Amino acid sequence: MEHHVWRSCEGSLDNTNTQSLTSVRSLIVNPHTSNSTISLILEALTRSLNLTTHSLTRQRTLKLLTDVASRRPYLSSLIFQSIHSITLDFESLAALCSISELNKNLKVELVDRLFISMCFDAPACERLRLLRNGERLGVGVHVLLTVFLGFSKDPYPYVRKEALNGLVSLCKYGVFEDKSVIEGCYRRGVELLKDADDCVRSAAVNLVSEWGLMLIAANQEEDKTDWFDTVFLQLCSMVRDMSMGVRVGAFSALGKIQIVSEDILLQTLSKKVLPIIKEKKSQIAERFQSLAASAAGAFMHGLEDEFYEVRKSACYSLRKLVILSAEFAGRALNLLIDLLNDSSLVVRLEALGTLHHMAASDCLNVQEMHMHMFLGTLIDNNDIIRTAARKVYKYVKLPSMELFRLSIDGLLGNLDIYPQDEADVFSVLFYMGRSHKDFTTSIIKEAYQEIEPVSNGNMSLDSARVAAFLVLAISAPFSHDQNGQSIPPRYFSYAVTLLGRISFALRDILDQSTLLAYISRCSRAPISSGMEVEGEESSLPVGTSNIECQLKEHDQFRKFMDLIFAKVKDVWVLVHSSCISAALKTLRACKEELTMLSLALAEPTGVVAFMSQYLKVTKLLAKIWGNIVWKVQSYEIGELEILLSKLERRLREMRSRFIGFSKEEESYVLELILVACILRLSKAEICCYHTTLKRLSATISLIEFLHEEGSIELSNFVVEVKKTLHESGISIGGTLCSPFGFMKLIDHFSIKQFSSCTGVRHLYAAMNVPNIDSENPLPFVPGLPVAIPLTITLHNVLSETRLWLRLAMSEESIQFLFLDLNILGGSDEVKKCTFVAPFYRTPKTGSFTLRVCIGMECMFEDVHSVKNFGGPKRRLVYLCPEKEVYLSMV
Repeated sequence: MEHHVWRSCEGSLDNTNTQSLTSVRSLIVNPHTSNSTISLILEALTRSLNLTTHSLTRQRTLKLLTDVASRRPYLSSLIFQSIHSITLDFESLAALCSISELNKNLKVELVDRLFISMCFDAPACERLRLLRNGERLGVGVHVLLTVFLGFSKDPYPYVRKEALNGLVSLCKYGVFEDKSVIEGCYRRGVELLKDADDCVRSAAVNLVSEWGLMLIAANQEEDKTDWFDTVFLQLCSMVRDMSMGVRVGAFSALGKIQIVSEDILLQTLSKKVLPIIKEKKSQIAERFQSLAASAAGAFMHGLEDEFYEVRKSACYSLRKLVILSAEFAGRALNLLIDLLNDSSLVVRLEALGTLHHMAASDCLNVQEMHMHMFLGTLIDNNDIIRTAARKVYKYVKLPSMELFRLSIDGLLGNLDIYPQDEADVFSVLFYMGRSHKDFTTSIIKEAYQEIEPVSNGNMSLDSARVAAFLVLAISAPFSHDQNGQSIPPRYFSYAVTLLGRISFALRDILDQSTLLAYISRCSRAPISSGMEVEGEESSLPVGTSNIECQLKEHDQFRKFMDLIFAKVKDVWVLVHSSCISAALKTLRACKEELTMLSLALAEPTGVVAFMSQYLKVTKLLAKIWGNIVWKVQSYEIGELEILLSKLERRLREMRSRFIGFSKEEESYVLELILVACILRLSKAEICCYHTTLKRLSATISLIEFLHEEGSIELSNFVVEVKKTLHESGISIGGTLCSPFGFMKLIDHFSIKQFSSCTGVRHLYAAMNVPNIDSENPLPFVPGLPVAIPLTITLHNVLSETRLWLRLAMSEESIQFLFLDLNILGGSDEVKKCTFVAPFYRTPKTGSFTLRVCIGMECMFEDVHSVKNFGGPKRRLVYLCPEKEVYLSMV
């Protein structure tokens, strides 16, 4: 049968008979087709390829030959040689690359030389195809760089555009270490910013942005700010371009600049050219001065542009830059408020999104003159606008009681006009109440008559306005402040009757069970002075024994913790999808839920403390991941190093200050340490490379030890890291792998699902200095030792732990005292003692302040020398906050 099909198709290979070619392909993909028939097909296809000049037939023949190579790997070498022996064109070169991917032993010989010759011999349309597919064809990066630079001078604009786009795509490789090469590419982009064709100028803007950032990274630390300013000004020169697309690209590129001098930022908001006095390096001084005027009114022009796309892009760019300067953010706010009345819905939403970002970044300083436009968005007839406006109010910090009252009235007006917005309004009120506790207390006191039952004893809890006041009331945690004012506990009891409506509104923050536990506890708490309360009653269920209540609460507690751990695991799906903002929002909601849970508990537990630390670690991981992997978040120079150092410190505390992990849980913590090392090693400019590599190897060894004990299975991430270290021959003193080698490992990591961690115990300490404060300082004699009385309580600290008392007058004057736990009384759970700490380095001054805290040596750290003689040999993690001790000369 197959021979009959082949004979009917054989004579049609030299034409474009689609049906016959389809029949031939059906024979090729059929695994039951005999080898003899495949050989006949291969022979005919090779003959057709040699004889045909028809472009379409040639493409189809090459596709069939590639199919044969993929289905019959033993023929791939023969097919490869047959195609290679023919005069190469784009289609045949692409086919050779595809076959070489199937058989790694086959290489396209002289592919770089052939690519270059084909580029220079081909017409314009073929040059476009070659430039677009150079990376896919396996051409070397440096060859592509040369070709792209050469064809950026091509007489055809679309070829120039493709060459510039190719140069931008090479940035991802990051293999260019020669500063002159990087600067050459950057200058080519600057040159083509004046090209006559719109598409070329648009591509040149992208090139200046990307290669400008590479040039900044390649310069020394002291030159970076100057280059940031220069690239920023260069892009500012394009915001008045005649092409709308170029203007949009220019504003988008401005938002990628991580650091800009404040005077230049302020110049972009003023059409009057301001004096920008700077001492620039000699090599860029002249260029800087010629560009300085281009920044004048750049954002004003963008936000007033006739095209909404430009206004939207300028608004988004402002979102990235307002965090750089408080004064710039304040002046930009005036322009953004005006955009709330823009004719385009898209621009209004972008303006509200920028205001939301400013509020979340704590740089939104709302004044009374802004409130009219701001409050107007809450009653807009478009529900999308109202939703976006309420998001801003969730994070805004209002400076005065009057503005807070106006905002609450605006939200209540929103609720009155649009009852369907109730859930979202309640959520905003809850956020605002938590961030403005003093103002909230005053508002609730003013609304006393509306909330309380009327004279006949009936309550108006079905009123949306009263329900809103109750949500606001329960948002401020029950406390005894200095003024004696607090939220009456009965208001929490009233809120229980609205539990369904309130929990639905707060579903993104905490679940109903946690909310009920929080409200119930606060409704039972004693009231302080401030508001008179009558008839307070306990909300404990009647007839329930204490043991039954404890068992029920313990079971609910486990469910709460499992739910939070599951939410954190789900967050990592968002991080892997580059939805960093959504991930951080979810983590903030988890933090709020954990706060509510801790308030509902009679005593803090080790699991709650561990969960709090785990959320902080995950938040740092998400932020760093967004910068290193997805590039969706940008940080100033040194800020990423701060985040990485903070992550390592949190992980060190997680491993040191918590005990009782299962073997599986311990391996999860070690994997978090492992990914922190990989993230640091994948960033070329990050310091401490050898130290991090040493920590990476040590962590792998610990995980392998747990695996050899038979208690855990190695995850795919650990296996890949181990394999990479082995294949690269990396050792502590060995060869260093490139950052891009470590970048590949990041994709294998994912957050694990912790259990309830019920066995985890938290190591912490409490320390007091009795009868000593700023008004009653401890007397001392300069130059003589002084004895400092301390009362210390240690929780869950084992006897073999090495504790140190750290006494610091300044960073240069630190004294360590060893605490011998063997002489302290008490159990492993709680140890209490009174300790007199001598401080020997009393200065010759009238008074000074000493900062005292308790640190614990990280026994898993390698021993290293320290500056302080007789102090700890390893890093310390601190078990309590620093305590200030005030001393005054006798």
